[in-house]
Amino acid sequence: MNTRDYLTAEDITAFTPAEKVGIVATVNDDNLPHISLLTSLMGEKEKMLTIGEFSTGLSKGYMTRNKKIAFALLTMDKHLWRGRAIWNHLSKEGPRYEEYNQQPMFRYNTYFGINTVHYLDLVDIEGPAPLPMGGIIASAVKTIAAKGGAAAKGKETILKPFALELFNKLDAMKFLAAIDDEGFPFIIPVIQCQAADTGHLFFHPGPFGHELDKIAEGTPVALFGLTMQMEDVLVRGTYRTPKRYRGIKGAVIDIDWVYNSMPPNHGQIYPKVPLEAVKEF
Repeated sequence: MNTRDYLTAEDITAFTPAEKVGIVATVNDDNLPHISLLTSLMGEKEKMLTIGEFSTGLSKGYMTRNKKIAFALLTMDKHLWRGRAIWNHLSKEGPRYEEYNQQPMFRYNTYFGINTVHYLDLVDIEGPAPLPMGGIIASAVKTIAAKGGAAAKGKETILKPFALELFNKLDAMKFLAAIDDEGFPFIIPVIQCQAADTGHLFFHPGPFGHELDKIAEGTPVALFGLTMQMEDVLVRGTYRTPKRYRGIKGAVIDIDWVYNSMPPNHGQIYPKVPLEAVKEF
């Protein structure tokens, strides 16, 4: 697909509705990929994007410190855009701030309104392209048939039942992120991904296999799972390049970190964080 360094008028229009899936990948302070659902991602003008902040998670801090981000936007008619941008500045007022807070999602929300607008300079973008559902479905069938071969017995339980069920839903969206040689994260849809067990994710490469081929063995990756009810979970782990399991080629992620990114209570789930007594109020 052709890559360009500007947003078209059609792109900006498509990015405007709140009813879309907006995925943003950032780089954390340890140079590891992080993924967030940010449906407030919009096109400001042909060289600029905005993100409205209504709750404070890890991603906002990461993008202000490390600046390089990747994004993927999926509209309700299943058209996909992907690109890269660099964080520029933030503002707590102005026309875009007012526009965000006039959207029904935020205007009538008792608890959350947009409190900050982040402005990002577009680096490049590709799309729109129809999500290749035929290839994804075929890949999901192969993933389900082979994932048991990637399971490891006797390992520590990492994914809780909620996360395990989410990753195994056929209609859940899943996106993988890693960091390239320029220090930018990049995003690859892996909707066919399934949990092989509570510590490993597995997927047949599928329609985006040529992009997955560029990820080396042992690369740290993040994988974000999302249902259409806006339930989500983020994991991070080590990427194992595809090999055959039960005769079917597939990649594995050895999970070593799990994060609840759903507001209002973001937090690390695994490894467990020790409880600390509250001493000041």
